[in-house]
Amino acid sequence: MNASDFRRIALSLEGAEEGSHHGQADFRVGGRIFATLAAEKQGYGNLMLTPEQQAVFVEELPGVFRPVRGGWGRNGATHVRLAVASEDVLAGALRTAWQLRVQKNAKAGKPRVSKERGMTKNVRRKR
Repeated sequence: MNASDFRRIALSLEGAEEGSHHGQADFRVGGRIFATLAAEKQGYGNLMLTPEQQAVFVEELPGVFRPVRGGWGRNGATHVRLAVASEDVLAGALRTAWQLRVQKNAKAGKPRVSKERGMTKNVRRKR
């Protein structure tokens, strides 16, 4: 897998949109980030998981998943090594991060699909 595959799979999820955060690609649902390509140059995609979900992914496939360093990682941000991830594994991990964000949005009363408000100008919608 590579960054193009990550992007393709992320954008295939219902309501997913691509935006930019600090010049790096991110993927949002309801205007909130569930995944990024912030570490693309190092060969990683990033997933926003819970610490418990992260622990399961890292334990089951330590060669594919690892916590992001520092506080982000302690809060569940997880690297996925794109070069060694299979499509099924990457799709499942992205779906997990997407579903978590959809659930958090629902609890917060946020819409499932964002309005243009709050998104960066370079947004690519799922087609």
